[in-house]
Amino acid sequence: MKRNYILFTLLAGFLVGATLIYRPTTVEAAPPRVEVTAKRFSFEPAEITVKKGEPVDFVLKSADVAHGIRIRELNLDVKVKKGETSEVTFTPDKTGDFVGHCSVFCGAGHGSMKFTIHVVE
Repeated sequence: MKRNYILFTLLAGFLVGATLIYRPTTVEAAPPRVEVTAKRFSFEPAEITVKKGEPVDFVLKSADVAHGIRIRELNLDVKVKKGETSEVTFTPDKTGDFVGHCSVFCGAGHGSMKFTIHVVE
């Protein structure tokens, strides 16, 4: 009887210890990171493609003066100061082609600065 109690206690201790040591974890992949550089009077790249419903880390860098990108349909509005970087995460909720423009006046060619996001299923 004493021997069975000892074996049971050891087995229970082993199972509890194994449970505490081995904790299965689910590793979620980081959202894709998209880097866009703004400079007078263009965005590089000028177009990107992302998937509907998947988060995107959007990074906007300025190579010269303050810039921004605004796409109302996707609730994307990013501004960046001269020579700096700004980052936002957004999740597109509809498919299609969405055109945004520089949202911070940056000079005579400001009106020609456009950026397109293609959202696919």
